[in-house]
Amino acid sequence: EEYKFFCDLKGIKFQMDNNIKSYDDTTLFCPAGMQQFKSKFSDLNYKGTISNIQSCLRLNDIEEIGDGTHLLYFNMIGLFSFRELSVSETIDFWIEFLNKIGIKPDYVTIHPDKLNWKEWYKKHDVEIKLDEECKWTDGEIGGYCTEFYKNGIEIGNIVNTMEDCIDVGFGLERIEMVLNGKNKSKEETLTETIFKIIESGFKPTYNKQGSLLRKLLRICYLQNIEIDHQFYFDEIRRQEKILERWNRLKDKHKDKSKEWWWSTHGIDINNL
Repeated sequence: EEYKFFCDLKGIKFQMDNNIKSYDDTTLFCPAGMQQFKSKFSDLNYKGTISNIQSCLRLNDIEEIGDGTHLLYFNMIGLFSFRELSVSETIDFWIEFLNKIGIKPDYVTIHPDKLNWKEWYKKHDVEIKLDEECKWTDGEIGGYCTEFYKNGIEIGNIVNTMEDCIDVGFGLERIEMVLNGKNKSKEETLTETIFKIIESGFKPTYNKQGSLLRKLLRICYLQNIEIDHQFYFDEIRRQEKILERWNRLKDKHKDKSKEWWWSTHGIDINNL
């Protein structure tokens, strides 16, 4: 609400989107707030600035969840300017907003190719570090970026998309972690993500979005994380049947590889 009010004061159009479904066919879920605006980035005749909070889902971080910084489902605070705002104006905007909610970045990073960006931070009295990883792309659209860090956590970045546009992404939950000093556990992260996928209309299947939901349910089963939903109870029964099949066939096929067990019988022997 404070972010929305701040954008209203600045006269920037605000949008709220709780939909995690993908906006194009390049991903199964919406992984970033910029995804719905890709056409506007590419339209050289379009000018405008939009602010939003977009629900996102990224399962490529699944191995890191529980470390206090990585989440699967999260809300991304975004600011998208198409050939209107400059990088320096955007830096001023975000430093001002962070100050209003009581956050002063410990340091920011910029790419060695963009040393001139240092000038835009001078008046904000913030430490600057060089990082050759300060580039961001969704695989199609991207550019050089500057990242903001607090308490060892990257809370957000500003991307100079296509050199004439702005793509800002700040993790709402990461900002809350910094302000409240409380991190989400692995169990909380998995449970929240599973229910978000279910609430979005997906069911466990063998492909596409449903297969990822099934994977998360299987992880909960293997780690004794209980989910109060029929899909979880169905997954328990499915895993019990897999174990029964394994016990019945393992002596008969002792020479078979784990790849054969998976492709032929759907049994992941690494989880037995």
